[in-house]
Amino acid sequence: MMSSADKTCYHCALPVPASAHYPVIIEGVSHEMCCRGCQAVAQTIVDNGLTDYYRHRTSLPGVGHEVVPEEVQKLALYDHPGIQKSFVRQESEHVKEASLILEGITCAACIWLNERHLKQLPGVLQVQVNYATHRARITWDDQAIHLSKILEEIQLLGYNAHPFSAERQESLRRKRRAKDLRRIAIAGLSSGQVMMLAVALYAGAAFGMEDSTAALLRYFSLVLTLPVVFYAAWPFYQSAWNALLGKRLNMDVPVSLAVIGAFVGSTWTTLQGHGVVYYDAITMFSLFLLSSRFLEHGAQEKSVEAAENLLKLAPAMATKVLDGGQHQPVPVLELNEGDTILAKPGESIAADAEVIEGESTVDEALLTGESRPVPKRVGAPVIAGSINLEGPLLLRVTGVGENTVLAGIVRLLDRAVAEKPRLAQLADRVAGHFTVGLLILTAIVGAIWWWLEPGQAFGIMLAVLVVTCPCALSLAAPTAFAAAGSHLLRNGILLTRGHALETLAKVNHVVFDKTGTLTYGKPVLQRTVTFSDVAENRCLLLAASLEQASEHPLAQSFLSRVAGTDLIAVQEAQNLPGNGVSGCIAGARYTLGNAALAGFEPVALPSDLPQGATLVWLCDEWRSMAVFVLSDGLRPQARELVEQLKAARVQVTILSGDAADAVAHVATEVGIESWQAALRPEDKLKALRELQQQGNVVAMVGDGVNDAPVLAGADVSIAMGGGTQVARASSDIVLLTENLLDIQRALQTGHASIAVMRQNFAWAVVYNLLALPFAAVGMIPPWLASIGMSTSSLVVVLNALRLR
Repeated sequence: MMSSADKTCYHCALPVPASAHYPVIIEGVSHEMCCRGCQAVAQTIVDNGLTDYYRHRTSLPGVGHEVVPEEVQKLALYDHPGIQKSFVRQESEHVKEASLILEGITCAACIWLNERHLKQLPGVLQVQVNYATHRARITWDDQAIHLSKILEEIQLLGYNAHPFSAERQESLRRKRRAKDLRRIAIAGLSSGQVMMLAVALYAGAAFGMEDSTAALLRYFSLVLTLPVVFYAAWPFYQSAWNALLGKRLNMDVPVSLAVIGAFVGSTWTTLQGHGVVYYDAITMFSLFLLSSRFLEHGAQEKSVEAAENLLKLAPAMATKVLDGGQHQPVPVLELNEGDTILAKPGESIAADAEVIEGESTVDEALLTGESRPVPKRVGAPVIAGSINLEGPLLLRVTGVGENTVLAGIVRLLDRAVAEKPRLAQLADRVAGHFTVGLLILTAIVGAIWWWLEPGQAFGIMLAVLVVTCPCALSLAAPTAFAAAGSHLLRNGILLTRGHALETLAKVNHVVFDKTGTLTYGKPVLQRTVTFSDVAENRCLLLAASLEQASEHPLAQSFLSRVAGTDLIAVQEAQNLPGNGVSGCIAGARYTLGNAALAGFEPVALPSDLPQGATLVWLCDEWRSMAVFVLSDGLRPQARELVEQLKAARVQVTILSGDAADAVAHVATEVGIESWQAALRPEDKLKALRELQQQGNVVAMVGDGVNDAPVLAGADVSIAMGGGTQVARASSDIVLLTENLLDIQRALQTGHASIAVMRQNFAWAVVYNLLALPFAAVGMIPPWLASIGMSTSSLVVVLNALRLR
């Protein structure tokens, strides 16, 4: 066994005190650690078989430390249900999911280490860490392990975790933007001054400037370039160094070589007192590249910001209604399911809830993209973050914290952001190979020019390195996906999977479920047929009044058609299970229900009633007064959507579990020729597989639990926003507005995104093919090369932003 006397800690690279002896055997070699904390971290990594971390890390972690009793007590507070409300979601009786921010993440190896270590803990079910946002979602069984133990294990690895806060994340993002803008400002100021000096140097060379003056201008240029090289361009060096440590090449490697090489060469020339300097190219190159990166980051952050902006919609305080009727302002975090809260006109609703008293309209535009106010009556659900517009609403809380619709949307967005699209992965691989080829080609061009004319070799190598930097190639896909995702979210279309957009562009067959998709999935009053001299409106008012005490799904069909203030008081109200309701109104007894409850001789009905309709009879003590015709209403956009799909040469099919006559009726109404009925979930999946085996790329649209398997099996799946949680979790896209025309919008955006990406790739390739020969023969100076490269990247970013 080997032994090494390391002078620095193998884990954190800090000096090892002379008296310290904390060895850990890693892959057969004894390494010294600086303290007991780093020894514990390193031993944990070894014991769990995670020593690959030391081979692949590209940056050093924070200092390891032992979790002292006081910190353990602080972590134990996170096990308190009241504290967990804001960032923990209860998935089942014992399974929970927390949304956390990890501090101390410096490279991809840190992500790998945390995920692998936490997944090996008994009771931890799932761990997902997003490298871009450092946000972690951890799912665990609370019977087997507590959150405090998970947080303690993260600290033992040398990292810190705290509950995710959109405000805190935005604060960190603002600081980063401010730092980026400072770098751009410094590069801009320096490049402006250096360019003026460069013009003087170029003009002086033509008109005979004295050598001493030229030397002075070079020294001034050197001083002005120092802030750019040692501050503004620092992110390029960090990225390139991390890539090299990871034994790979990225586009910042040639960028860093160009900046450092040009600066070293120009400094040598300045000290020698003669020759060509490239300070203007250095400063302009850095300025343009920093600017294009800033635009790129802005485009990529739009979807992340959109998710976090949703979280900010919910207010911090709520008005709780106590048992005695008193109103008490309380923090939203203190609300529990079942509490009663008051939403005044103009206020944001504090939690997911159900209306128990009052009528109003609610603005859900920021959540769903629906610009029209949505009416809310007793029994209607409301979403946290929506705005109450008209009358006060008394609400019963149904969800708070991580259990709200808002939090669910953000979880789906997190999943989409964490998954890198296939085209973006391909672009990264191509850019990596291109970088290798670029460096080899630059060396060959430099060697040829060194042999032909050594004085020109350095400048031409620099021009080739700069002008062909694969920045535009690497930006082609990510910027397009980010812009398209942001555009769709603003229109109420939520992407939950990274591959959804590129798959949408290939879809040639759309499959619909019927109930809840092409139809509303709930009975709607279609028609009223009266048999007496009582007016239709009066009959409807009597029916709605009788349904006040009913919890039957049909009751809402009547109550939604009559204002609550117009309802009549009912005495001796009775629910008659399986038949209907009855009660006395103004001294007369009425019944509302099926034909058996009516008890009168059959009345002739119109022949044009819709197939599969539900008939509800209103009778008094002597006669049948009216029959209400209820059926599952067709969504108003269904026919138009089918027409648009057919016009786009997309085939359309219905796969439904409903009876054949009901499916046939809907298919005829919307203009769909291909349909299958009475299908079980496994039958739907089998039919979908048959379509895929015929070479079709299939999009499935559904909403129910029985749609989950077929949604998961489709090439791309679309769930209605009002569908079940299972359906939304199985889908790639969620229609928050439930507007069917958004399906066509999503398909068009998918096609547009792929078109923009192809344009970006084509531009990047054509630009490099055109610019490379001119740079290689010395026709493009380095300063012009920096403008060309940056312009190429800017064109790609601006072209992608058209999708917004």
